[in-house]
Amino acid sequence: MAAKDTTTGEGRDRSADPTDGAALERLNANLSRVDELTKRLVAALGRREAHDPGLQGPGADLYARAMAAYWAEMAANPGKMIERQVGYWGRALREAFDAQQAMLGARDPEVAPSKDKRFKDPLWSEHPYYAHLRRQYEIGAEAVRDAVADLSGLDASEARRVQFFSQQIVDLFSPTNFLATNPEAMRRAVETEGASLVTGLENLVRDIEANQGDWLVTLSDPDAFELGENLATTPGEVVFRNRMIEVIQYAPRTDEVRATPIVLFPPWINKFYILDLKPQNSLVRWIVEQGYTLFVVSWVNPDETYADVGMDDYVQEGFLQAMDVAREITGEGQVNAVGYCIAGTTLSATLALLAKRGDDRVRSATFFTTLADFSDPGEMGVFLGEDFVQGIEREAAQKGFLDKFFMGRTFSYLRARDLVYGPAVKAYMMGEAPPAFDLLHWNGDGTNLPGPMVSRYLRELCVENRLADGGWALCGETVTLGDVDVPLMSIACETDHIAHWRGAFETVKAMGSEDKTFVLSESGHIAGIVNPPSKKKYGHYTRDGRVEGAPEDWFEAATFHEGSWWPRWSAWLAERSGKMVPAREPGSKAHPPICPAPGTYVLPKG
Repeated sequence: MAAKDTTTGEGRDRSADPTDGAALERLNANLSRVDELTKRLVAALGRREAHDPGLQGPGADLYARAMAAYWAEMAANPGKMIERQVGYWGRALREAFDAQQAMLGARDPEVAPSKDKRFKDPLWSEHPYYAHLRRQYEIGAEAVRDAVADLSGLDASEARRVQFFSQQIVDLFSPTNFLATNPEAMRRAVETEGASLVTGLENLVRDIEANQGDWLVTLSDPDAFELGENLATTPGEVVFRNRMIEVIQYAPRTDEVRATPIVLFPPWINKFYILDLKPQNSLVRWIVEQGYTLFVVSWVNPDETYADVGMDDYVQEGFLQAMDVAREITGEGQVNAVGYCIAGTTLSATLALLAKRGDDRVRSATFFTTLADFSDPGEMGVFLGEDFVQGIEREAAQKGFLDKFFMGRTFSYLRARDLVYGPAVKAYMMGEAPPAFDLLHWNGDGTNLPGPMVSRYLRELCVENRLADGGWALCGETVTLGDVDVPLMSIACETDHIAHWRGAFETVKAMGSEDKTFVLSESGHIAGIVNPPSKKKYGHYTRDGRVEGAPEDWFEAATFHEGSWWPRWSAWLAERSGKMVPAREPGSKAHPPICPAPGTYVLPKG
């Protein structure tokens, strides 16, 4: 039976003589292609710019402290350390003996299927060689985790970092990450007569070239989506533009709207259209359909010309300016403000600033996955050590901005199995094209960060926690979370690895508002927010009464609700949005439409 040749697209008979002319022609074509790709790869690697060593990994002092703690533990409790080593070698030798017997045919591998999706192929359990590789890896990984988990002499932050980065090493050396020890990749290479490896090399070269000599795997088909065509399609107009923002006012989808407009501030680490992906999961479209006048900020993607831009500029030329535009266009004195992630953190500081100035332009505030009390930064804390922060500061000071590559890589390594090694295996060893996935497309569409802004944010807010503890200097005032006094709702996400929900709870608890509502959505940083009611996918938790006490106690007494939190938020917002008025078309005499949504700042630079 003829099978399709993935290199030529023609049918061929696998039983044919492999030395026939067609097979030799395919082989020569592949060898020629490999030679060409190798030259491109070398050239791409040669274009790699030198970056600050602090951005490449934790400083040597962390490893030195970990080693010192290990030797101190050995000196203080040698019996425990010897017991652990003997236990590891005993398990490894027993497994090796069992594997040897299985390879000789004396017994079955007797390895149970793994729950780890990296080892889903049946050969990891049924084939003696691959079962042996898997079990030795699992035994070694367990030994490493046990060793670092019991280290004393490290503070909580250091211990968390040692555990995280040791796990990174463990994940790197998984046998699934190497061609010779990955049965799926080997089988694929045989089935395609090596064409999958040629395609994989093409994918690797593409990624190295796209990142100017650095490596970051492409997660989504870069040609599958076009903004304004099949993403970010909700009708609207850009009604204001300055050097920091474009303000988009969306066209009404109801005859009447609530009087008080909504101004939504997305994070400026990525593009705003995470909230306007496809029509069926667009929060932007849904808000407009509920009868609200919606303004969304689209942030500029900074370059070296933004080397003087700091947090004060983001507040004055971004947050306060967008609120002014919305008030001027609608004729309303107040807005309902929404902040997502880093924009939520900055919104909380902006609200404190307005309170200090006696400015009541914000009627209510909503926070999506917002951390502003960094006393416990959660998983992100592993990247907030002095070594990383100093590396970022030096890099940003030299270039004027922090390239989007570094933030993208950082967030990817928080979920390295799913966002680094898994996609890399599929792309480079299996020769698969990245999927057409809107969420992953957005995930790879990052923005740069101005040097002064990222330095102050990381050092003063994240590391020193000034907004929650002691006060933070902003636009001529010293502000704290306790200054925030507007009615607010905070939506956190249960498995969020960027802004963990307990920290979001503590953030709300520290705010001075009397009217506070906390909602905990199922799922993570994105899926828990982009959770339309029509999908009926993730539920949420609520609890009546004050936001106080420990977050675990709140959760224990909370009530679970099926479905999205969106309708609950809309009902809460409606009570704080005034009467119904005739729907407003985008723009005004003072702010005429400039261009259709999604605008220009969101588009890739040429």
